[in-house]
Amino acid sequence: MRRSLPIEPFTIMVEEEILDDLRERIRATRWPDQVPGVAWEQGTDLEYLKRVLAYWADGFDWRAREREMNAFDHFRAEVGGVRIHFVHQRARRGRGIPLILTNGWPSTFAELLPVVPLLTDPEAHGIDGPAFDVVIPSLPGYGFSERPARTGVTTRSTAGLWHGLMHGLGYERYGAHGGDFGGDVATFMAMDDPEPVIGLHLSDLEIPPYTGPGSRALSDAEREYLEQQRRWDDVERGYSSIQSTKPQTLAYALNDSPAGLAAWILEKWRSWADTRGDPETRFSRDFLLTTVTLYWVTQTIAPSIRDYYDNRWLRPPIGPYDFVPVPTAVALFTGHFVPEGAPPREWAERLYDVRRWTPMPRGGHFPAVEEPGLLARDIAAFFAEL
Repeated sequence: MRRSLPIEPFTIMVEEEILDDLRERIRATRWPDQVPGVAWEQGTDLEYLKRVLAYWADGFDWRAREREMNAFDHFRAEVGGVRIHFVHQRARRGRGIPLILTNGWPSTFAELLPVVPLLTDPEAHGIDGPAFDVVIPSLPGYGFSERPARTGVTTRSTAGLWHGLMHGLGYERYGAHGGDFGGDVATFMAMDDPEPVIGLHLSDLEIPPYTGPGSRALSDAEREYLEQQRRWDDVERGYSSIQSTKPQTLAYALNDSPAGLAAWILEKWRSWADTRGDPETRFSRDFLLTTVTLYWVTQTIAPSIRDYYDNRWLRPPIGPYDFVPVPTAVALFTGHFVPEGAPPREWAERLYDVRRWTPMPRGGHFPAVEEPGLLARDIAAFFAEL
């Protein structure tokens, strides 16, 4: 495999003074009063957040989390003029199928690490399927990746960067997987430059297909799905409204207050996952705080939420002739256990060449950490079929 991209090994190592400042800020939190009514109904529960922040300040071992993440192979490279961080883990035996995995918001590359050993060494984990060379880049403006100092940094432009990264690593053909914004990036990789993409695997459907003049009429199942999505949006989409209109106003508070940042992020991990209302039934407190800490120490909450502005206003909508010709698998985790609506297969088939459709028995918006075994097995089965 010939590599044409200059890359540098990278180690996560946060300065101690940044961690000391974080702890001081947590301890100095000025708490609001308890909201009347049902816990979580109007946002992050006060008592829950107090417990989490007490642990964040005096129990959370960031250095141990660094060691866990640094057990993987991290690199940085300049791709298309943007400095990108990525994990690159090769198949343990033989030649692996190249596969790029991309997270969404409010997540980081760390969400996808649990599936890496399952995909790079499936035989050792009882998975009947091919092994993979796994590449996990951090989105521009997330974690240790830079975001260009301009508007218009969309999932569609990021798709071009990911092609450049994979080609630069020496891969001529490769698969792509994603969820949330990562699913959008993977979709545009397969739509705009399908030739190198072996297959597309998605864990949810974020990009609505074209349903305007000339499209076929909506089915009953599609209408029911859109109605359920509307009901979900009425009570859950406030974050998206502010992030897609005035992200900078919000950024001052989230970049300055650990309590504010944790409240903003953890509420989404609770409500979007298959948690039944308790986030720690699905995620360890250490994992949740690793995610929040990555946003804090890199000061990337501000650039990450600009994704909502750029993609809402500066990414062209899907048109009547847009279609993804690459074989596509959908592992449907959201909708059944998170009440945002379960899209029917015919909805996906408006935009994708759907070859595999798998409603999952459990899991939600973050399947790589909620149900890594289910996700890895579905990925392996799909690419084995191809």
